[in-house]
Amino acid sequence: MRSSRSVAAQRDNPIRLCYYTALLPTSTNKLNLLVTGGAGFIGSNLVLELQDRFPSFCLTVIDDFRSGDFKNLVGYKGDFVAQNLAELDWTAQFGEEKFDAIFHLASITDTTNHNQFEQVHDNVESFRRLLQFARNNTRVIYASSASTYGAATEASTESSKAAPTNVYAFSKAMLDNLAARYAAENEGAIIVGLRYFNVYGPREAHKGAAASMVHQLAQQMKRGERPRIFKHGEQKRDFVYVKDIVAGTMQAMEATSSGIYNLGCGEARSFNELVYILNRSLETNLEPQYIDNPHAHYQSFTEAVLDNARTGLGYKPRFSLEEGVSDYMQWLEAE
Repeated sequence: MRSSRSVAAQRDNPIRLCYYTALLPTSTNKLNLLVTGGAGFIGSNLVLELQDRFPSFCLTVIDDFRSGDFKNLVGYKGDFVAQNLAELDWTAQFGEEKFDAIFHLASITDTTNHNQFEQVHDNVESFRRLLQFARNNTRVIYASSASTYGAATEASTESSKAAPTNVYAFSKAMLDNLAARYAAENEGAIIVGLRYFNVYGPREAHKGAAASMVHQLAQQMKRGERPRIFKHGEQKRDFVYVKDIVAGTMQAMEATSSGIYNLGCGEARSFNELVYILNRSLETNLEPQYIDNPHAHYQSFTEAVLDNARTGLGYKPRFSLEEGVSDYMQWLEAE
């Protein structure tokens, strides 16, 4: 029997995977799904939601724990493969096993890692090997990034030119190039890229300094410290709650063709606003401490245009920043 939380989740955010499950024989309601990076922040939230929402599905996770933590998967009941994707021989590992879809969320996500070879080699070669294994037969849904838009000054559409300002963003732009080429060369392949904006939420603490500003500022304020933000707090971000990102990622199973989609909240909010919202949620009254920005290349503005995601995926974020922060703080308090 499904938990009451699962039933409530379906009522509040009714993802049914109707199109995809309609392709299955009537005698089964079981998809075989694989998630790379499933011990990471977004990956673990996706895995546990898939398990909760569709308990009959078969799930496999691949992770090498460079950007993940086993604690994020407490309660996970599926298979786990500990492998470095940049070196994985997919055929040797899985033989003739057929996956209905692969969610590729694994990558080196630390933007402060300036080893250009490591970042590009591991992120790009991992994706290349995956695509070769999945050629023609397996739907691939992969994590791109809003960082590919670079130093944007207005809301970004999927047609905006890639302008990466760090090697992480460059590696994600190369994933987009690979996906477009493979989709064009392999008739019938469906490869869906999702450009995640500034994601925050449960199961990100293991990322440390790379965790979201929502997490970092909340921890400072819970210790009674003034929240430290760059002068003068007017930089704006499209903060998007991980529950909305998981919903959009799952909805990519319904896409009928290859493409790239923005996934965000669709509204840019300033760091000053974020501090105000955190103060209200945490019942504190802490003024920001403004510090110099040491980063030469810094995204001062991000905002997603969501028109394509709405029409192509049925994506509609449910959480405003106020609602997402409130839900997140309750989760942190329970933890």
